[in-house]
Amino acid sequence: MNVRALTDEILKRAAGAARFVVAIAGPPGAGKSTLSEALAKALVAAGAKTAVLPMDGFHMDNAVLEEKGLLARKGAPETFDFRSFLSTVVAVRANDGEVLVPIFDRSRELAIASARVVAPETRIILVEGNYLMLDETPWNRLDGAFDFSIFIDPGLEVIERRLLQRWFEHGYDDETAKAKAFGNDIPNARRVLGSYRPADLVIRDF
Repeated sequence: MNVRALTDEILKRAAGAARFVVAIAGPPGAGKSTLSEALAKALVAAGAKTAVLPMDGFHMDNAVLEEKGLLARKGAPETFDFRSFLSTVVAVRANDGEVLVPIFDRSRELAIASARVVAPETRIILVEGNYLMLDETPWNRLDGAFDFSIFIDPGLEVIERRLLQRWFEHGYDDETAKAKAFGNDIPNARRVLGSYRPADLVIRDF
């Protein structure tokens, strides 16, 4: 399904709603950020005030991860502040006032609290992240938190290629890129693909 068709589907489902929350989930390297940005642009062009809420803003700080012995696994389900993320999703869906949300600064590898505002007049929220549909505790507590869910699964072979390319583009040599991809990213991708709750729509050709 292309961006135009997805935009039309979301607008149809959101008709009459003051707030409509969409989950865009899938393993690392699936293309969630790319799709979220394209959808947000298309929805705004169609007249629907839209915001993207990335799960990445809820990364635990490196100091906390080091204390927990999880720094090398940064990006795994255990390295996110799930409680804060859940509270934020609940507050966004309630739509009873502005909600301040964090963002993740990749250049500094840290989350910045209260860095963006979701205003009451923002009608469509695109929540984007690896583990939104993960069928594991505590992530399965998100079941029912979204009005519409999209899961992107281009296949493990495509994901592996993209994740390796991502590290090459960050300037790492072949050995280091493979160590980073196969040591953390790809195990996380396998985990997502191996256990996810049913989504309203699964995209395999993105």
